[in-house]
Amino acid sequence: MMRNLRDTYADLPIVEDADDRPANPTDNTVFGEILERRLSRRQALRGLGTAAVTAGLAGSMVSTLAMRAAAAATGPALTFTELAHGVDENMHVAQGYRADVVIRWGDKVLGDAPAFQAGAQDAGGQSRQFGYNNDYIGYFPLPTGSNNSEHGLLVVNHEYTNAELMFPGVLKKTKNDQVTAEQAAIEIEAHGCSVIEVKKQDGRWQVVENSPYARRITGTTPIKVVGPAAGHEWMKTSGDATGRLVLGTLNNCAGGKTPWGTVMIGEENFNGYFGGPAETLPDAAQYKRYGISSKSWYAWWKYVDRFDVSKEPNEPNRFGWMVEFDPYDPTSLPVKRTALGRFKHEGATAAVNGDGRLVVYSGDDQRFDYLYRFVSDGRFNSHQRAANAALLDAGTLFVAKFSEDGTLRWLPLVFGTGPLTPENGFTSQADVLIETRRAADLLGATPLDRPEDVEPNPATGRVYVALTNNSKRKPDDTNAVNPRGPNPFGHIIELLPPGDDGARDHAALEFEWDIFILAGNPGDASHEALYNSKVSENGWFAAPDNVAFDPHGRLWVATDQGKHWKKTGFADGVYACQTTGPDRALTQQIFRVPIGAEMCGPEFTPDGKTLFVAVQHPAADGVAPEQNFDNPATRWPDFQAGVPPRPSLVAITKEDGGDIGS
Repeated sequence: MMRNLRDTYADLPIVEDADDRPANPTDNTVFGEILERRLSRRQALRGLGTAAVTAGLAGSMVSTLAMRAAAAATGPALTFTELAHGVDENMHVAQGYRADVVIRWGDKVLGDAPAFQAGAQDAGGQSRQFGYNNDYIGYFPLPTGSNNSEHGLLVVNHEYTNAELMFPGVLKKTKNDQVTAEQAAIEIEAHGCSVIEVKKQDGRWQVVENSPYARRITGTTPIKVVGPAAGHEWMKTSGDATGRLVLGTLNNCAGGKTPWGTVMIGEENFNGYFGGPAETLPDAAQYKRYGISSKSWYAWWKYVDRFDVSKEPNEPNRFGWMVEFDPYDPTSLPVKRTALGRFKHEGATAAVNGDGRLVVYSGDDQRFDYLYRFVSDGRFNSHQRAANAALLDAGTLFVAKFSEDGTLRWLPLVFGTGPLTPENGFTSQADVLIETRRAADLLGATPLDRPEDVEPNPATGRVYVALTNNSKRKPDDTNAVNPRGPNPFGHIIELLPPGDDGARDHAALEFEWDIFILAGNPGDASHEALYNSKVSENGWFAAPDNVAFDPHGRLWVATDQGKHWKKTGFADGVYACQTTGPDRALTQQIFRVPIGAEMCGPEFTPDGKTLFVAVQHPAADGVAPEQNFDNPATRWPDFQAGVPPRPSLVAITKEDGGDIGS
């Protein structure tokens, strides 16, 4: 083993906050830091923002792609009256729509779960109740294989916990000293994923009680490890000598569906759960590259040995994967698919290529990290669901390298190719996948501004990548795909696989790319924002995070400004726009969250008549003075004395029963 060669990154600073401080030590300058090109590029973007298809831009690759999209067929117009920007203690939805809370943190999932008792929970009860901080939502129709839009399953991720809002007397700044062993156990059970059965009755969505499909996956659920890294020495612990069975899944942010009806959920900021003297151990350099340090975000490591890296140094290697399970089978064992790589997965979305291979896109959600794609060796079998079970275990993982000329090249992360050799510390494909980030560094991938959700448009085959923000990018470190430094507002890029709309080659080695939106205020020239020129004062946004497509191919964007919402003066929400036609990139807001919350989801029913969204951590972000259980900025959604704010799932429907947005 050549594990000692990891000291390539021995001088890397410790990452204390994955959302604020980059962990990538490389200087993968893809285009050259040429100010003249940068200024020329910005001038082109300004021109595109004021006249999307002017002849004056016809000579550039960016304008050519935008002109082709503007000339393409489009879905029905968005006809709702957009919601005004603002912030207060409640949620808001556009006129003519209704927003109903479907389920809240602590509500029953399993039939034998206890009722929620504010400030008096226990770990056993939480393991059967709806978890905290709901993020990804996946709708799966019932019966299996149908397109039923009024009866189905919802798979909902529970990303992380806010102890100061969960437990009386706990303060954010001192919570790691205050949280007890029992409270830590509750937090562990509040993570993971919930599966609930829902049904639309009299126009409103209800949870089906005592459903045979109901399930909770938590931080203690046994999960199988499969693929190239399964059984590797770096995956073995004292509790699992085989390296093939992990307890739990953590920091499940976004996710995705497979064509055969299973769900993939990503493990994002897993680094924050581990404590102990990480800086002094043999794996210190590898820990640093993933942001693992002695400054844990949680008190768990004090009570549970597997979260103390001095006692279980390999335990962090067992997180940072994509987890797949079958929501239709509550007895099925979830699996960590190691062939998809180990990094801070925001999620994973799949497309069946024309030749039948499965292509899965995923972003590594940290400043200056990368965009990935997995291409399966095998072909999707639409006739035999079980035949696809191992499709995600064999294939090639690629990382993206963007070029100034508007092209993107996918670089294979394959042991023995290029620098991925024993000379650089890799002795197998398992090594490459466990240290995916370091392998991508060596290949010269393009560092991006927090690549989060990545979604192919089912109507056109174009792929959209949400880059949430990057306040750490310096003005002299910009390039064509990251044109602003700093970039506090984020942007969305558009990838164009070769082929025609609806029949694109997602497995091709080279794509074209374009900037779709540069977020921020188009009325403030210093923001250098890019939208359709018709965007209103309420239509612009900041920090694009999760995205989704409705049945018409229109793009819906959920935002996550975090504690920085005061820079815009309004709360996070959901925005919609066309991706083709004259209204391309003309964004409008339809829903807004309560103060301190993040907007997550979104997910449509197959008929497009319900939009499910997740309201995460109300009262938590950017609210002064510091919020806690006893004195929150909002008590949404219950608004009852003594009941803290509760992350909740919301169903948006149109009052006349029609399509969302139309």
